[in-house]
Amino acid sequence: MKKMDFTECSEPMSLFNEWLNDAKDKEPNDHNAAALATVDASGMPNVRMVLLKGHDQRGFVFYTNFESAKGQEALGAMKAAMGFHWKSLRRQIRIRGPLELVSEEEADAYFNSRHPQSRLGAWASDQSRPLAKRDDLVARLQEMEDKYGTDDIPRPPHWSGFRIQPQSIEFWQDGEFRLHDRIVFSRDGTTESIWSKQRLNP
Repeated sequence: MKKMDFTECSEPMSLFNEWLNDAKDKEPNDHNAAALATVDASGMPNVRMVLLKGHDQRGFVFYTNFESAKGQEALGAMKAAMGFHWKSLRRQIRIRGPLELVSEEEADAYFNSRHPQSRLGAWASDQSRPLAKRDDLVARLQEMEDKYGTDDIPRPPHWSGFRIQPQSIEFWQDGEFRLHDRIVFSRDGTTESIWSKQRLNP
């Protein structure tokens, strides 16, 4: 299939799909890894790597423990930014927008697709809170396995997902002598709004 000229693309989602698929073929590890930025109650920014676990016209999905720093900041502000960088392809994508919670059905489906040890870990880990020693975490993990087994492990009530509803998506392609190509798609309000496109100086 012929690759599209990204500067000529009229909407961002098909271009995102193409670039993500290119990264899947080229990146050695975690092609869906993204830096997720949130802000705490004081307005101080925070960033960490997460894995993109779903995307469609509604937005971009990640999952977390609501009691973690990430979860608390996301719930507090209900807005976030996400950045992908694929070094082997010399590309990056930046996404910004408000957050919404995924449905219970979506959260259950993804949780149940995880490895049993990861599901048990969602119960065992008091994510982002102090841990005296690793042995304590290992012991709690064993407690959860004794309690739930390794088959029908329920999703914790404090564990679910967020969807970034993008209001802007910027595509960046490395250029010779730092004359990069930058295209940003923007829209107002709801996910039904029409995208506008603007080229930016590098």
